Amino acid sequence: MSFSWPLALLSLLSVLLLFGVYVWQLRRKRRVAVRYSSVALIRAAMSTRSRWRRHLPVALFLAGLASVCIASARPEATVAVPINSTSVILALDVSGSMCSTDVAPNRLSVAQDAARSFVEKQPSGVRIGLVAFSGFAELVVPPTTERKQLIEAIDGLTTGRGTAIGAAALKSVDAIASINADVSPITTEESYGAGTAVVPPATATGYVPDIVVVLTDGRNTRGIEPVEAAKAVARRRVRVYTIGFGTTRPATLVCTQKQLAGDAARGQFGGGRFGGGPGSGFGQFRVADDETLKRLARATGGRFYKARDAGQLGKVFADLPRQVVRQRKHVEISAAFAAVGALLSGAAMLLSLLWSRAP
Repeated sequence: MSFSWPLALLSLLSVLLLFGVYVWQLRRKRRVAVRYSSVALIRAAMSTRSRWRRHLPVALFLAGLASVCIASARPEATVAVPINSTSVILALDVSGSMCSTDVAPNRLSVAQDAARSFVEKQPSGVRIGLVAFSGFAELVVPPTTERKQLIEAIDGLTTGRGTAIGAAALKSVDAIASINADVSPITTEESYGAGTAVVPPATATGYVPDIVVVLTDGRNTRGIEPVEAAKAVARRRVRVYTIGFGTTRPATLVCTQKQLAGDAARGQFGGGRFGGGPGSGFGQFRVADDETLKRLARATGGRFYKARDAGQLGKVFADLPRQVVRQRKHVEISAAFAAVGALLSGAAMLLSLLWSRAP
């Protein structure tokens, strides 16, 4: 157990002072009684029960006061967070290179299958959100327990130009901030790599239970750099788990008509089923920037994974729930100590009133 305001524990000295005053008064009364009465006669007249009746209300009151003093120091306990108190934001790369066929049928299809399986296997209470990013990051589905909505969104992902990994991390943190009061939203300054947001006291130590999972097959080409974004994420105690997906030898780009829908609709690509090689509208081939992804994960307390094929990616996603279950959180328990203090003090007053009326 730790304390946010440890100096407030000095108030416990008042309890010791009151206890000392009580003992002094008892001894003073005893000396007065000896002057005017027979000690043997007093002891014979007093039963054992009446002796502890005199002291119990005082003991309860002092214990209650001590509990309130401890509460004023804002004690915190480290507890395991139930899995249904956790939110997971999946940030999936939908840049054109995700159509590379080095992972059959293509990277995006395999990533969609893995994400869909992950969503389906999560306990019903876990909230999951979806962020898609190419040249910019977009919150497709806010954190929710509605699995059907998530799966439909994953199946409907379409490709775009560019790769904004840093922006995806910040957009994911904003999604967490919308449901977790301990996480402050990303400021405009931070989205450009500047600013120092204040972390709420509740998150001053440890990590929040919510996590971000970033899957990408390339390197950052748009917006804030991932390492700069990691500073804003780390200030909010949000862990980012990164996945570098694909081989180092990308193959021909082959997108389905559905995966091309977004770009074809915007006129960025010529449409059709096949996107050609390096000279196509998708831009040059990319491979995952593992070193940057490692730095992003390390700076935020997360972990980096490498997945070169569908089997490895499936294992990575299968491991993520265990990462969530192991998370612990600092919880303030001042209210519990205050409640115990009030209960003990109330019991002391009640007993004192009852026993003072007893014959």
